[in-house]
Amino acid sequence: MNFNVCRTCMGSSDYATRVYSYDEGDPDPELARFSIEHDRGYVLPMLRAARKVNSDLFLFSSPWSPPGWMKANNSMLGGSMRRKYMSSYANYFLKFLRSYESEGVPVQAITVQNEVDTDQDGRMPACIWPQEYEADFVRQHLGPLFEREAVKTKIWLVDHNYNLWGRALGELETPDVRKYANSIAWHGYVGLAEWMDRVHEKASDVQMYWTEGGPDYTDPKYAKDWTNWSLTFTEILRHWCQSITAWNFALDEQGHPNIGPFTCGGLITIQSESKEISYSGQYWALAHYSKSIQRGARRFESTSSAMDVKHVAFQNPDGQRVLILTNPGAGQVVNLSTADSSAEVALDANSVTTLTWS
Repeated sequence: MNFNVCRTCMGSSDYATRVYSYDEGDPDPELARFSIEHDRGYVLPMLRAARKVNSDLFLFSSPWSPPGWMKANNSMLGGSMRRKYMSSYANYFLKFLRSYESEGVPVQAITVQNEVDTDQDGRMPACIWPQEYEADFVRQHLGPLFEREAVKTKIWLVDHNYNLWGRALGELETPDVRKYANSIAWHGYVGLAEWMDRVHEKASDVQMYWTEGGPDYTDPKYAKDWTNWSLTFTEILRHWCQSITAWNFALDEQGHPNIGPFTCGGLITIQSESKEISYSGQYWALAHYSKSIQRGARRFESTSSAMDVKHVAFQNPDGQRVLILTNPGAGQVVNLSTADSSAEVALDANSVTTLTWS
C-alpha cells in the first residue's frame, strides 16, 4: 500500500486494551515515575518492524489524555487540563520522545492533544484544552523546552474538527505560537473540508494534516463504501492537507479493543477467532492515493464540467502525473485533456479510477 505516515498514541487511546499513562498514581511533578514500559511489550516492536519495511516512515504521536493527576478530575477519562502542571507536562513530552528515540523509534511530530474540544462524557481517555491553554502551553512551555533541548520534533495544533478553524486562526495569531508551531491537524467528523481554506487564506505557509477518520463497523456499507471515502480523501487533498491518516488501522469484528465503547471499525478487520482479514471500503479507496501519490508530490489544479465526477491531480517528484477520479453514480465516459494531450476514459459505476502518465 506504500503507507509512509503513522499515528502513534502517547499512552492510552479509546482503542487501547486498558487505560494507562506513562506516570500513574499520585501527583508526580518531577516525573520520577515516568516509564514507557507498557509500550516495550508490543507497540515499540511493531514500530521498529514497520520502520524496517519503510525506513522513511513518518511517525507522529498524540496523547488522548495527560496523566490523571494533571487534570481537574484526577482521571484520564474526560476532564480538563490544569495550568499548574503545564511545565511538568512539557517534560512528559520530552521524556516520551527521548525514551522512544532510545528504543530506536524517533518521532517526527506530536500533537498537543487528540480532540482538544471534548471530554467525551468521561467515557474514554480525553481532555479539554481551552484555546488559550493550548496556545500558552506551546509558547510558554513546550516550544521553549524543545528549543532549549534542541528537539527537532514538530508541534501540530488543534487535532480536531473542521469547525474549529476559528480556533486554529486564533492560536496561530497568538504572539510567539508560530515561533514554535506552524501546523494544524484536522479531523473530519464535524464541519466541511472547505473550511480549512479559511486558515490557508490567512496563513498560506501553515502546513495542514488530516490525522483521523475511519468507518463504522456496524454500517452495512462498511466493506463497499469506497466512493464515499474517495470523495472524502479528494476533498481533504484539494483543501491543503499534506497527509491522510486512517483511524483505526486494524480492529476485530466488534471494533475491539475499545474502551468507549464506540463503533469505529478498522481500515482492516481481523476476525477474533479465525484471524481472517477482511477489508473496508476505506482500504480500497486509500489504495488509490497511497500507491500512486509519492511523498513530496505537488497538487495541480484540475477542473471539470461533470459535477458528479470528483477529481484530484498531482505531479510526483519524479515527474509522473497522477489523476484520481471518483464516480459515485452510474457508469459514464469522460474526456480528459491537458495542454498537450487528451484521452477518453470509461468510468464504471460506483468506482474510483487512478490514471498515471509521464
